[in-house]
Amino acid sequence: MSQRAKSPTGDARSVRSPAAASTENMAHIPGGEFLMGSDKHYPEEAPAHRVTVGDLWMDRHTVTNKEFRRFVDATGYVTLAEKPANPDDYPGAKPEMLAPSSVLFRKTGGPVDLRNAYNWWTYVAGADWRHPRGPQSSLQGLWDHPVVHVAFEDAEAYAEWAGKELPTEAEWELAARGALDGAEFCWGDELMPGGKPHANFWQGEFPWQNLLEDGFEWTAPVGSFPANGYGLYDMAGNVWEWTTDWYQEHAKIDSPCCTITNPRGGERDASYDPRTPDVKIPRKVMKGGSYLCAPNYCRRYRPAARMAQGVDTSTCHLGFRCVVRVAD
Repeated sequence: MSQRAKSPTGDARSVRSPAAASTENMAHIPGGEFLMGSDKHYPEEAPAHRVTVGDLWMDRHTVTNKEFRRFVDATGYVTLAEKPANPDDYPGAKPEMLAPSSVLFRKTGGPVDLRNAYNWWTYVAGADWRHPRGPQSSLQGLWDHPVVHVAFEDAEAYAEWAGKELPTEAEWELAARGALDGAEFCWGDELMPGGKPHANFWQGEFPWQNLLEDGFEWTAPVGSFPANGYGLYDMAGNVWEWTTDWYQEHAKIDSPCCTITNPRGGERDASYDPRTPDVKIPRKVMKGGSYLCAPNYCRRYRPAARMAQGVDTSTCHLGFRCVVRVAD
């Protein structure tokens, strides 16, 4: 789904953290070669190909509401979802569609056509990072949950303020695999070892029947499930995560048969959604799946999984984490 561009943008780039980026609460990810992508699942993940990335440090968990509030308090930053859209960007748009809003999931009353995502997604005025479940909600009891309703520029601004960066898709996937090269999941090849969920994802028939076997209907506090082999939490499920890469199909990578060193994704203009040729919203790669991914729909709680996300769009199931690259 694509929301709408808003302006002016919040700008925290001139308000940097007073200290250099700290690697406290970050895990060291040793660089190296691994098999990126998958030939067993969705077309956009194929072909699997060898990739090499460098050493880096990565946040052990996604940025939380508490951490994001610290950034906002220090900078006065206003997120994209908290500002009205620029009507010049959307000629003929209804005024209510230009109001500050974000994309929110609505559970359905029964089975629906899974080909139409608008059956469960809706734009909600007043939904934003402070009101993650709609305008009447708050962050009380959610301070250790991932911040959501953050567009790409919001995540990028936070990373800049913290003296960090957002990961590339390849860096993210290497880290998510936790040294289990080629494994199906972050923890191995079985979805529910011992019959227990190892991540916050949807159990039951999406989008109407949630069995809550993992204990959570919405987001979970970070670190609620076991860490992977690198000490990283929630690299599958809970919330999708932004990466810096412009989206392209793996099949369009030059020489996917050969090992690629530190790939940086595709080209901005080539990332537009071909299904909406008149809407020139560039898209980034998001990774990891979310609490809304289910076995009967969107089996993307895997390291290889990937989806394209418009940079102007914030949702209730998308957050981010940061990295610090180790200099050569």
